[in-house]
Amino acid sequence: MINTTLLKSEADKIGIILDDTALTRLDKYAEMIVETNKTLNLTAITEPDEILYKHFIDSLSLLTVINLKEGAKVIDVGTGAGFPGVVLLIARPDIKITLMDGTNKRLNFIRSVLDEIGLDAEILHSRAELAGKDKAYREKFDLVTARAVANMNTLSEYCMPFAKVGGIFAPMKAAKADEELDSAEGAIKLLGGKVDKVCHLDIANCGERCIIITKKISQTPPKYPRASAQISKKPLA
Repeated sequence: MINTTLLKSEADKIGIILDDTALTRLDKYAEMIVETNKTLNLTAITEPDEILYKHFIDSLSLLTVINLKEGAKVIDVGTGAGFPGVVLLIARPDIKITLMDGTNKRLNFIRSVLDEIGLDAEILHSRAELAGKDKAYREKFDLVTARAVANMNTLSEYCMPFAKVGGIFAPMKAAKADEELDSAEGAIKLLGGKVDKVCHLDIANCGERCIIITKKISQTPPKYPRASAQISKKPLA
């Protein structure tokens, strides 16, 4: 399905070592994406080389800027077809990952992938603003990530409540996302976070990626996250 020799080579270039098991699993994952996408809209990216770069290498790039401890608890908010969460799990089977999405059909696809490749993850069918209030998930994670298009002030309200104090919120965003920080730093502070650094990565055949690493330095006030209608109507400033 995908060129695993190329995938290994491109991963090596960014300092990520994929063993034969990981490569086999990623190959199967790509095959299942293409097959399932014929009946379920998972992604607009279905060419093997595009999947390799724009989904797999892009997702792996997160591991180049964050040093995840063994057994770290991770949540992928709005995982969709499993990016970056499933790819992170394949590269680091030791992590304990929660894959959350509001669309059950996509989560069913992820379940079938994990069953096929022999890996375990928690699958959570929920909206972020609801799960963020749940004691089982609130402030429980070492790393919170999302590959999302929402502005940082909105995205932070959805995601920061999941990070434990001392944990990290690291959204994967487009090239100039650091420009959003001017309007989002107040919101991030209010939610208990502090921007540590902004990482600009030039991903092969993907262009530039911006990962904003935000440390959780204090608890998120209980009133957050608000209902999604409030978040949309009046984003935190």
